Amino acid sequence: MPNWKSIDTCYIYDGTFDGLLTIVFDCYLAKTIPSRIVSSEFEMDLFCCEQTIETDEEKARRIYHGIVKNISYHSLSTAYHVFLSNLPNKELDIVNFLLLGFELGNKIDHLLTNDLVLRMEKTKKRVFGEYHRLCGLLRFMKLQNGMFYAKIHPDNNVLELLGHHFIARLPKENFIIHDPSRKLALLYNTKEYTIIEAKHLKITSIPEEERYYQDLWKCFYHSIGIKERKNSKLRMQFMPKKYWQDLIEDVEQNWF
Repeated sequence: MPNWKSIDTCYIYDGTFDGLLTIVFDCYLAKTIPSRIVSSEFEMDLFCCEQTIETDEEKARRIYHGIVKNISYHSLSTAYHVFLSNLPNKELDIVNFLLLGFELGNKIDHLLTNDLVLRMEKTKKRVFGEYHRLCGLLRFMKLQNGMFYAKIHPDNNVLELLGHHFIARLPKENFIIHDPSRKLALLYNTKEYTIIEAKHLKITSIPEEERYYQDLWKCFYHSIGIKERKNSKLRMQFMPKKYWQDLIEDVEQNWF
């Protein structure tokens, strides 16, 4: 991009989307782009020139509205979904993408001949695809206290997206969606939700009633299978093997 200068500095931020938008704000004003952007949990290179960027909610708010007004809501959505991805160097891609958007306006949404824009769109599609798939594959179990609990191991950080989906579906139920890989859990109490660190969250006992209904589901799942119509490849397209560990129906054991 002609109006922004690359600098040999590594920006360190707190790992939040507001923190990243703060970096976009600072880069836009200074007309500079760092060589690297990492979260505070990342192990730093001893030879890297570091600069910590503190999250500023006012800057984040201003750049948020600036993106919607001067680029498009589509670009903001793309940036957020890529932020939730496991894409390497996603922060730098997002900053470069948004700064390019401020140059081009909403034309950037259709600039798929640009490698950066195309990569962003593909990553957004991959994140949304995993979220959509887990909307159907996520399995809740009812705990002794009446709260519902589900465990997931997604490639991308789709916890909040799933939370919004199930809050709309189950507005009057208390539930937890747990992502052990990232040590995060989303808690909903019928009024509001929060995402917390969950380093030691474990479900040690399952009520007998819940076990009974799980057994019924496994029996039903096994009974409807038609051995002669088995199609392993098609099945794994809709239910990839990496998700089987969180399914109640024991897919591998009940392979018709």
